[in-house]
Amino acid sequence: MSTTICQVMGFLVSLLGVGGSIMATAMDTWSTQDLYDNPVTAVFQYQGLWRSCVRQSSGFTECRPYFTILGLPAMFQAVRALMIVGIVLGILGLLVCIFALKCIRIGSMEDTAKANMTLTSGIMFIIAGLCAITGVSVFANMLVTNFWMSTTNMYQGMQNVQNRYTFGSALFVGWVAGGLALVGGIMMCLACKGLIPEESRYKAVSYNASGKNISYRTGPYKVGSGYEADPKARKGGGYEEAPRSEDGRRSYPSKYDYV
Repeated sequence: MSTTICQVMGFLVSLLGVGGSIMATAMDTWSTQDLYDNPVTAVFQYQGLWRSCVRQSSGFTECRPYFTILGLPAMFQAVRALMIVGIVLGILGLLVCIFALKCIRIGSMEDTAKANMTLTSGIMFIIAGLCAITGVSVFANMLVTNFWMSTTNMYQGMQNVQNRYTFGSALFVGWVAGGLALVGGIMMCLACKGLIPEESRYKAVSYNASGKNISYRTGPYKVGSGYEADPKARKGGGYEEAPRSEDGRRSYPSKYDYV
């Protein structure tokens, strides 16, 4: 029962993580204009992974997509790639996890196959969570670097100082989503251990004796069971086969023959 609960909870947490990654990737508020020095402004700018937007004080918002790929920074394109890879792996992991749930029976699927599928989906969720966290962290590092460079130029009195951008809400959504996907993947990996059958987990060898009188010898000798059909196998030292008479019967020596 605990294995099923862990598996279902891992699936739900991973589902929230993948959904959050999709939401964060589609949001336009990855970076927002810093209004610390200018709280009252007629124009507010914010940017996302796919377009930049400008909102005026009247409430009118205009968004412009990025029409070029080559003109964007390399780190910006890397963030895009990481988020897309994380989303694709997360969706594939969800599809595999649905068929791996213990509460769902599909034909005559064995528990070993479900355990392997659960482990596969868990690994996919872990990689998807790491991709989301890495992508958001790289973008945040870019914002921090540009922010301090703009601040330095501002204090040095340079002209044509660009607007400073700070963290947007999409970054926090991406961090939380990546963490949820990572936790869900770990829970799926833990549930995989409970799905493995006991007989395949411990390989025990049983030895059945064929008889009670079993003699074990070392060296090149063979093991005898004590119940051989051939009377010659029971011969030992000091015993000789009795001679046969003319009519075919065996004659055994009497006690007077030893006198």
